Formats: sequence, C-alpha cells, structure tokens
Amino acid sequence: MNPIRLAVFASGNGTNFTALVNYAKKQLPNVEIVRLIVDHKYAFVVQRAKKLEIPSTYIDYRKFKDKAAAETEIIGRLKEDQVSGILLAGFMRIIGPDLLLAFPNRIINIHPALLPSFPGRHGIEDAFEYGVKVTGVTIHYVDNGVDSGEIIAQAPVRIKESDNLESLEKRIHRLEHRLYPQTLRQLIKKGVFTV
Repeated sequence: MNPIRLAVFASGNGTNFTALVNYAKKQLPNVEIVRLIVDHKYAFVVQRAKKLEIPSTYIDYRKFKDKAAAETEIIGRLKEDQVSGILLAGFMRIIGPDLLLAFPNRIINIHPALLPSFPGRHGIEDAFEYGVKVTGVTIHYVDNGVDSGEIIAQAPVRIKESDNLESLEKRIHRLEHRLYPQTLRQLIKKGVFTV
C-alpha cells in the first residue's frame, strides 16, 4: 500500500510542524510528510524542516499577480510530490478557491481557541482579554471563510486566575502538540486523505 503523502503549510516558528513530523515518523508508518510550504522566507520552521530533512518551498505571494497564480504554483509543486492532503500549522493566509478545489475536504487547520469563538489571527489573546474561563484548541476542515470550516476535534484549556498571556500560550501549545497528531491519526483511519 502506497504511503499517504502530506504537506504542511506554516508561516512562523513551526512547533506544530515538528510535532506532526515526529509523530508521523514514530506512530504512523503509512504517512509521510513530504513538503513544507512557507510564505515567509526566514520563518524558523524552515530550519526545523532542514533538520528533519523535509524539503521546503517558499512562496513569495508578492511576486504573483494574484492569489490564484500563487496557488497554481503551489498546486503544481504538491502534484509533483503526489500530496493527497494539507495540514495548516500556523499558516497566516486564507486558502483560496483553487487550493480548496484541488484538495476538497483534505485541508485541515489547527486554531488556538474553541471555535466558533475567537476566530482569526489572535485566538489566544482574544480569549484571554475577553475574560473567558475556558478556552482551548480546535482542529477543523478548511473552507472559504476564516476558521469557519466543520469542526473535527476540540479540547479545552481552563484559564487559571494566576495565568498571564504567556503561561496560557504555553499550555495551549502543549495541548496543540498532542491534539493535532492524535486527530491526524483519526483522519487517516477514516480515510480522509485517500484519493
């Protein structure tokens, strides 16, 4: 049976990328993460990919006439890699219709809040500043909205009175590093990435 080949899209530090790659290598013998796509040339995640010997591709969206042209480039790269699904891990761009069409119901995202509350770029900060007692992590399918796709998995994080933004972020990230790989395992079992 051919391995399931996945790509990760990221924009920043890449701790979820590392968690996914390490989990796949140890726990998912039929899954290979074969490509990292980044939209920031100097994102630290590129160094992580080098260390893990996973090729990365930098897409400079400013060099394309529009998002569709950039996504055409990405789709071509992923087709060459025989990728059947995409895992977003801190990728700070809205996925356009071309990519959604190329990978229908096979693009997954992680969000550091309990959706539908606190969507967007600052989920942890927004929940903390609002004063909720419980926030958490959501894994969801990507659609054409902002963090609006069907929810796959969620896990809560209680906000303690002693928490500051930094301590809450650390606890949420620790949960992300467990929940995302476990959810990937469930999605593989369900055949989500089987084309």
